[in-house]
Amino acid sequence: MQIAQKNFYKKLLGRAGELKAAEFLKKKGYKIVVKNFKTHAGEIDIIAEKDGETVFIEVKTRTGDEYGYAAEAVDCKKRFRYVKVAAEYLMRKGLTDAPCRFDVVELQNGQINHIENAFYENMR
Repeated sequence: MQIAQKNFYKKLLGRAGELKAAEFLKKKGYKIVVKNFKTHAGEIDIIAEKDGETVFIEVKTRTGDEYGYAAEAVDCKKRFRYVKVAAEYLMRKGLTDAPCRFDVVELQNGQINHIENAFYENMR
């Protein structure tokens, strides 16, 4: 498969995973506030609210397990970028004192796994 086709396929797979994750979260009582929030520092796949808490959600989709669990792809560098983007979102919305957390939703081999508080970073 050519590189351009492979990248296009990965984008399609990722977007499909994000749609499935959003539907899954809605069924669990989450209110989806923003999808694909972008800043100069990066992007957050889904920002949701539940029980008065802002939840920043990274969605990872895999078709197999040859590269390990999907959530393992959220490494230290990715978490750092996520925190920077989340801080900017909270600042723009005037929510700097609001409770928040970072979740990961992994879609792998037809299964959905929601990891709440997947990582914690003190943003204050």
